[in-house]
Amino acid sequence: MTGKNDEEAMDRNNEDEGCGSCIGGLIWVISMLLICCTFPFSLFVTVKQVQEYQRAVIFRLGRVKRGGAVGPGLFFIIPCMDSIQVVDLRTVSFDVPPQEILTKDSVTVAVDAVVYYKINNPMSAVCNVTNAAQSTRLLASTTLRNTLGTKTLQDILADREDIAKTILEHLDSATDPWGIRVERVEVKDVRLPQQLQRAMAAEAEASRQARAKVIEAEGEQKASRALKEASDIISSSPAALQLRYLQTLSSIAAERNSTIVFPLPIELLGDLMRVV
Repeated sequence: MTGKNDEEAMDRNNEDEGCGSCIGGLIWVISMLLICCTFPFSLFVTVKQVQEYQRAVIFRLGRVKRGGAVGPGLFFIIPCMDSIQVVDLRTVSFDVPPQEILTKDSVTVAVDAVVYYKINNPMSAVCNVTNAAQSTRLLASTTLRNTLGTKTLQDILADREDIAKTILEHLDSATDPWGIRVERVEVKDVRLPQQLQRAMAAEAEASRQARAKVIEAEGEQKASRALKEASDIISSSPAALQLRYLQTLSSIAAERNSTIVFPLPIELLGDLMRVV
């Protein structure tokens, strides 16, 4: 039964092709007569031009013309039979609207991105998808939401380049049947809720204060060690203590002070008290 159905379908297709070819031939003859009768004015509607960065896909009686896309430059069409659709091959960029995303650790963030793509196969871009540009935009939005939904907030803030590469791979593989090649994806901005921003700022401030206190304590510890070593060196030599006294007097006298405090050793004062 299946073989018979296939044979019947093939017979119907052959009959349709035969009928279509006959009608197409008739239309072609009529069109050529009209073109010849209205020459050279018919050149304004039969000769088309596309730029260097464009390609034209020609449909003849609803079917893609053999040879694929044409251009750049001039080409000939039959007005009554051909319809053309021009495709731009330049790189196109668009902004992905901010997406409200719930991260893996249950934090709501708004993320937007920018996508760069270009059409590398005009035939697929015209025949395989209704609107290649709009479809790519919608796919970029959903891919951004799906990818970031599997990441934590820390991953989103720290690994933007890896996330952009992941989105690029998914978009490129999904748009390949449409003749589109995604060249670059960049995550532009990650907006956090105000309460979360204040909490993170307070946490960062507390962390900075803790580090400052640790650094201050380490400095005091080093200073106390240096003072202890200096006192040990001075106490081991009486002459060093006297030289320190003279150095202190010299520094005081250099400032032109009216009062000079001369330090005396505690041992000398003790001896004087015993004599008295």
